[in-house]
Amino acid sequence: MKVSSEIEKIKKQFHNSSDFASRTISRGGREIGFVFLKSITDGEMFVEGIVGPILSYSGEINFQTLEHEVLKANDVKKIQTNEMVDNIIKGAVLILLDGQKGAMAIDLQAFNMRSPSEPPTSSVILGPREGFTEDIKTNISLMRRRLATKDLVITQLNIGKYSNTKVAITYISGIADLKIVEKITKRLKEVDIDGVMDSHYLVGFLQERNNSIFRQVGLAEKPDIVASKLLEGKVGIIVDNSPIVITIPFLLFEDLQDSNDYYTNHHYAGFIRVIRLLGIIIAIIASGMYLALQLYHYNILPLNFLITIADTTQGLPFTPFIEILFIFLLFQILYEVSLRLPSYLGLATSVVGALILGDTGVKAGLISPPGVIIVAMSKIALYVAPSQNSQIVLMQLIFIILGGSLGMLGIMAGIVYFTNYLNDFDSYGVPYLAPYSPRIRNDLQDGLFKKDISTMHYRPQSFNNKNKVRVK
Repeated sequence: MKVSSEIEKIKKQFHNSSDFASRTISRGGREIGFVFLKSITDGEMFVEGIVGPILSYSGEINFQTLEHEVLKANDVKKIQTNEMVDNIIKGAVLILLDGQKGAMAIDLQAFNMRSPSEPPTSSVILGPREGFTEDIKTNISLMRRRLATKDLVITQLNIGKYSNTKVAITYISGIADLKIVEKITKRLKEVDIDGVMDSHYLVGFLQERNNSIFRQVGLAEKPDIVASKLLEGKVGIIVDNSPIVITIPFLLFEDLQDSNDYYTNHHYAGFIRVIRLLGIIIAIIASGMYLALQLYHYNILPLNFLITIADTTQGLPFTPFIEILFIFLLFQILYEVSLRLPSYLGLATSVVGALILGDTGVKAGLISPPGVIIVAMSKIALYVAPSQNSQIVLMQLIFIILGGSLGMLGIMAGIVYFTNYLNDFDSYGVPYLAPYSPRIRNDLQDGLFKKDISTMHYRPQSFNNKNKVRVK
């Protein structure tokens, strides 16, 4: 193989990209070529670990001596000609030798990555503050640090025609159900997509009911949370370029749990979970129930409250249904605006916007104070379970429509429908409402009320796992 001609072939495959780099040197009468992408390769290590040792080596240069005597690098391997492009894309430096087929690939990948920090959505008062980053190697190392066992299995796939994104399937051998692992692996291997930019791109391929508004996979940003789920027998999916790790199987009740619960008194944790549940109920049905009572069942309201509503709604140009819907959309627009504005403007805009628009709307006679309070309370309450934000917003709108059109009958019909729907819902054979429907006595120890970890002798039985005993 002629080094210069092989370099030209590789360069053409990269369409003469500006970050494509090559270099040739002569050593012992033999031409040696180097090929790499300078945008993703550690230039300092290239000089110190590859070029420097080769120039100072006085013996015969071949692939065997390079691997065993010359190169100062950890990951060195011999590859075939058809593997060259893939290795360059992954951040390897290729060494080509005159008269020899194939190449040596040295992994010198280098990306600018942020260091692990506390995620904005999973802050804790006590407990670990590390969060996942966008680098899959860093994320795997964070998991290895917490689960220092040979039984932690990590299987890596590449997904995406153009992105070639690394995806790692992680589980603990001897605990996780291999049938679930095989099902997840099969689904990921069947994914045929142009690119995977984030772990959310894979959610649709892993869910069993894509048309449902309810999420069927867990999402976590902290290694301690994922590690604890693996210890329960779940499977984690780490995606390169994403700080969000997917966990399967998933139970709806997981969104009432929080990492703070496990770093505080278990009695207090149970109290806070009840508050979260009440917050979710208020977030979903409060606006619709207020509308139903105002339109159809005002006779059951306390007289003083009824007089207040009558005084504040008198003369409004909109019907109660249009009013509540208008306030709901107004708050949703403010939320979307606060997300997209720069951080130093977002908070001011959301607070000032809500105060000024709400106060001005009331004074202008467009909306009523009780309507603003009820919708605002619903919007605030949904953040007790921020991971269910999108689902709760959609259910808020559904119950506003049901309450405004059918009254309390519509509210009750909606509750019955969603309860029955979720009862018939499962994720990888796991009941979605477990451990309460069906009632699984063992799992109630970490249900709405939590017991101390020292008394939790068995792993969750809501889903299959090999080793049932957690504490002896």
